[in-house]
Amino acid sequence: MTDAPVDALRRRARTGLRESAERAPARAHFRAMGIDPARLGGPIIGIASTWTGTMPCNLNQRELADRVSDGVSEAGGLALGFNTIAVSDNQSQGTPGMRASLISREVIADSIELMVHAHDFDGLVCVVGCDKTVPAALMALARVDKPAVLVYNGPMRAGRWREREVTIQDVWEAVGAEERGLMSRDELDELERFACPGAGTCAGHFTANTMAVAIDCLGIACVGDALVPADEHELKGEAAARAGVLAVHLVERGVTARRFLDRRALLNAMAGIAATGGSTNGVLHLLAIAHEARVPLTLEELTGIARRTPVIANLAPSGRWMAEDLHRAGGSRAVIRELVRGGHVDGEAPTVDGRTLGNATVDAPQPDGEVVYTLEEPFKPSGALHALRGNLAPEGSLVKVSGTTRRSHRGPARVFESEEACTDGVRAGLVAEGDVLVVRYEGPAGGPGMREMLSVTASVIGAGIGESVVLVTDGRFSGATRGLMVGHVAPEAARGGPLAVVQDGDVIAIDVDEGTLVVELDDRELAERFVGWQPPPPRYDIGVFARYRALVSSASNGAVLVPPA
Repeated sequence: MTDAPVDALRRRARTGLRESAERAPARAHFRAMGIDPARLGGPIIGIASTWTGTMPCNLNQRELADRVSDGVSEAGGLALGFNTIAVSDNQSQGTPGMRASLISREVIADSIELMVHAHDFDGLVCVVGCDKTVPAALMALARVDKPAVLVYNGPMRAGRWREREVTIQDVWEAVGAEERGLMSRDELDELERFACPGAGTCAGHFTANTMAVAIDCLGIACVGDALVPADEHELKGEAAARAGVLAVHLVERGVTARRFLDRRALLNAMAGIAATGGSTNGVLHLLAIAHEARVPLTLEELTGIARRTPVIANLAPSGRWMAEDLHRAGGSRAVIRELVRGGHVDGEAPTVDGRTLGNATVDAPQPDGEVVYTLEEPFKPSGALHALRGNLAPEGSLVKVSGTTRRSHRGPARVFESEEACTDGVRAGLVAEGDVLVVRYEGPAGGPGMREMLSVTASVIGAGIGESVVLVTDGRFSGATRGLMVGHVAPEAARGGPLAVVQDGDVIAIDVDEGTLVVELDDRELAERFVGWQPPPPRYDIGVFARYRALVSSASNGAVLVPPA
């Protein structure tokens, strides 16, 4: 809630902006935009759009931002729009450009924070979509703690190819299949043309749609609006206008963002992520949001929720259906209603429209047993996200058991110093069944930027060896990844983590049920290998990559930036 003395200061500042002689230059600029200074006395709502013309993921956001502005005006406020950057994970996957992806989360959050401080908005509506834009907006809102609503621009429809639904995941895996002669180039080209039919975030339940479920569970969006597909223009427009109205009402009520970003809300979000088979990136982002909101939260707490929460949504990549199918079956409201019923989500948590989460979902459709299941007869008995620790990951690591029945593995290490080196090794047939592929120096600092290993995992799946090998890395995974893949290993190799001294042939054992990730070496052997060890020289010594490398924290803390002491 907004502090009363601060409210009084803000009212005086608003009066000055509207009337005082010293603020005449500011009013001159407002007049230049066609804004009558008389409107400056009411709530001023910043509209942060993450639109960019570089990808389909956020392509409909300009129209949605306009509808948000309509809603703000309808409620008596003044809407002022601005843009942030956004990075296409898909277009940068497997290239050096992917190092920019996670870093963009911090830049987007910083941009929103700076605009709020510079322009003194009373409230915010953030229009978000592709992977990093959702957590970035939430991190910024946790910092500035203004009244705010999120609008998610919605998922893309699945493509249709040869009588089946396909997504970008199928294209990535087809690349690996084509390289091994399991698919022709003509088939790959044909699939490419049909996989992505229009605007919206990736059609499967990958990272972006994972975070869409999270914002509904947090209550910081109009519950149920997020997963309306991007091409449902009328419904999306109505949702955007509704968010604009709500933002003004939140300002009038003095309800600020941290009310929806407290511990209860974050735990609710984790339950929603777990119940829908969401991405490992969801854990990384919740840790980062908690850090910005000053909420103590650990990796084990979040993965503990995953262990206790049945998976009740049958969604790709670990299941059959797409985000549009979840919307058809009742969307996140149907999932949340079931989780509230079973005590996995606190239904007394507030939402931006003034209702509790329980009340906002009480009339949601019942589970259909096809896309959404009951808690008594779930799609899977527990979540797919697990924390692993051991002498290879003293600070923890994260595994998503998705699209596989394997829960343990023991095999020889095959070490690669980068994502590209590992991808080339898989494509060249240098990986044998049973191997543990170790990809290091891809962590938050080592990359820098903690790239997703989608080119590796897709090549492994496409080559037909996904059920016989394991990947262990200090990098991340795409939400489209499936198989037994261990990421977020901390400490990372570049910061002197044990991953740095693993050698080809070392035996690595993973046990999901025991929660362990170990290399079968004693402490003495590991210590001896570190004698004389030096991290590789940094790839960047100037600019944003160098600054990020110097300031970024461990993945076990959300890979947030920590100022020097």
